[in-house]
Amino acid sequence: MKAFTRARTLAIGVAVAAGLVLTGCSSDSDDSKSSGTDTAAIALQDSWVKAADTGMTALFGTIVNNSDNPVNLTKVTTTASPRVELHEMAPDGTGAMKMREKDGGVTVAAHSTYELKPGADHIMLFDLPAPVQAGTDVPFTFEFADGATAQFTAQVRDFTGAREEYSGGDHGAAPAETQGMNHGG
Repeated sequence: MKAFTRARTLAIGVAVAAGLVLTGCSSDSDDSKSSGTDTAAIALQDSWVKAADTGMTALFGTIVNNSDNPVNLTKVTTTASPRVELHEMAPDGTGAMKMREKDGGVTVAAHSTYELKPGADHIMLFDLPAPVQAGTDVPFTFEFADGATAQFTAQVRDFTGAREEYSGGDHGAAPAETQGMNHGG
């Protein structure tokens, strides 16, 4: 009888301990969805990079936020360039538009998109250590304000539209063919 009582007491003790452990692991609120970027709900669609032999180039496409919360993209990195900046078009005071780094990053509203395109907001890659050749893919890591990251790949394409020039050392002066599209910093 003592053996049965001991076994029963031990079984009850194990069951109670297991219940306490499982209860301690659960939570009444789902913090994983209420705080932090849900990177599984972020996409980069129709993405591409302008082919370039040297100097600078840019990433274009559409950032898609399918989550229930706005996301703030604050940093982009890639192995194709040691320096990457989020850029916007803004008036320069003379009536011309000027490209400049976008302070505070890019915010994409919940269930919304944010377009990156030539002549508008885009992601600049500076100081290319090697040519970025058409037909290849470039990997990108997007970092959000809360530290979450997401990886994307964009195809490199030849592009002559918008007559923009993403090359040269001093990006404050525009070639004659890109008047009104100064790239200043």
